[in-house]
Amino acid sequence: MVQPVHGKIKAMKVVNLSIYRRELSAKPEGGFTLMELIIAATIMSILTMMVLPMARLTIQRQKEKELRHALWQMRDAIDNYKQASERGAFQIKADSGGYPPDLETLVKGVEAQGGQKMRFLRSIPIDPMTRSKEWGLRSMQDDPDSDSWGGQSVFDVYTKSEGTGLDGTKYKDW
Repeated sequence: MVQPVHGKIKAMKVVNLSIYRRELSAKPEGGFTLMELIIAATIMSILTMMVLPMARLTIQRQKEKELRHALWQMRDAIDNYKQASERGAFQIKADSGGYPPDLETLVKGVEAQGGQKMRFLRSIPIDPMTRSKEWGLRSMQDDPDSDSWGGQSVFDVYTKSEGTGLDGTKYKDW
């Protein structure tokens, strides 16, 4: 009689194990809890808030790079005009000091001694800070700190933007 009791005990253990296995193999329900969604949204918003200032800084840095390039182009064209006038490649006005009368002259060009046209600039670059082709001009006769152009000749160019660069200097002082 002891045998059947053992058999029942073994059978009960088997049943209990099969229930346990069934619970382990049951698939959990898919999806996120509300708390997980709130945490994920918070992390995403923090990361976004960190990226925005970096993006603004990158855009400003790119505009400053474009401004430096545009100023370099025009100043290089003015220098080339001055050198050509000093070589006697074309006629200049006596009071100009060998500098161009305006930026448009650098684009249109001047008639050289051999009958050829000398151009110094393809087009007037757009100021990336003001988004216009209007630049501040200085002549030799102008005061270095002056914001007005006397109209004699173009010695230097600057942006009309009142902004400040990443290095702390005013754009118009570049």
